[in-house]
Amino acid sequence: MADARQYFALPSPFRMKRGGELRGGRLAYETWGALNDARDNAVLILTGLSPSAHAARNAIDESPGWWEDIVGPGKAIDTDRWFVICVNSLGSCKGSSGPASTNPATGEPWRLEFPDLSLEDVGNAAIELARGLGIERLAALVGCSMGGMAALGGLAQHAGFARAHVSVCTAPRAQPFAIAIRSLQREAIRLDPNWNDGHYDDARYPETGMNIARKLGVITYRSALEWRGRFGRIRLDPDKREDEPFGAEFEIESYLNAHARRFTRSFDPNCYLYLSRASDWFDLAEYGGAPDPATAVRNALAKMKLERALVIGVETDILFPLEQQQQLAEDLRATGTDTTFVGLDSPQGHDAFLVDTGRFGAAIGAFMGTL
Repeated sequence: MADARQYFALPSPFRMKRGGELRGGRLAYETWGALNDARDNAVLILTGLSPSAHAARNAIDESPGWWEDIVGPGKAIDTDRWFVICVNSLGSCKGSSGPASTNPATGEPWRLEFPDLSLEDVGNAAIELARGLGIERLAALVGCSMGGMAALGGLAQHAGFARAHVSVCTAPRAQPFAIAIRSLQREAIRLDPNWNDGHYDDARYPETGMNIARKLGVITYRSALEWRGRFGRIRLDPDKREDEPFGAEFEIESYLNAHARRFTRSFDPNCYLYLSRASDWFDLAEYGGAPDPATAVRNALAKMKLERALVIGVETDILFPLEQQQQLAEDLRATGTDTTFVGLDSPQGHDAFLVDTGRFGAAIGAFMGTL
């Protein structure tokens, strides 16, 4: 299968928020549609923690993308109208520079020598890419989950770089519950003896730690309502149960095992640690210049000089509760930004933006149609 990824060389050195610098860094990205002569029809998409830049199929890579029902000709983000760029996050392992990529100074993987990563670095790197493509102002910056925080972090430092912002299942800061879950995920990886302070290989790989981390994630990405509806208390057939003490007995356990197995070797553990910690560190209030966090967030949003915004979330999201998105929409309105808020009752929880694409697409398409 052909690879549609393109690569952008970051300025070297690329200064990181927490004091380090990255030399020889790059971002992987894919594009759809065409940039118009005025260069004012660009839409930049920042992803959640684990997706690649392959948001949708294109002429080079016909495989379905992670947002296949949203991005494409005639779809919510219409590539007949918009020049769409999707970036693999800095710090990831899907083509962009991160702990799993090669340190040009040593010829070895960066591992834990990779500079401390913040979501502001993720947002700033993506904006550097857009500027490198000749774009001085985005029509819209779209941020999903972790990518939504990275988008806010980038916009807080690049006033006026986007006319509009689409905030999808995210918030200006993580709640204690989300921080606690991610802390447990990181601990599961670090306590796996095969993690070995980041020095693992295919033969000695922290499989158990990654399995547990992924299961914790999957549990929180969906809702109790969905788990009850899909699995109830259905038990596995006797011949499908694990032949060991305390092995999997229920269908929900088997589902989590299968999901973890598919993910564990497809995402680098050190990259997972870096991006997870960056999500916990992010706090938009740092850019607001006020001791009161609520005032500081509103001040930071005002600095972005957005004209329009769509904030969309889900009632069953326990990682980024809907009240966070409601507050974000209110704060954006208070800055004079023409803001649309959409709260959906999807049972799929945080992952609804990847699953309930019919309703998310309708909301995003209606908003994009007004730009």
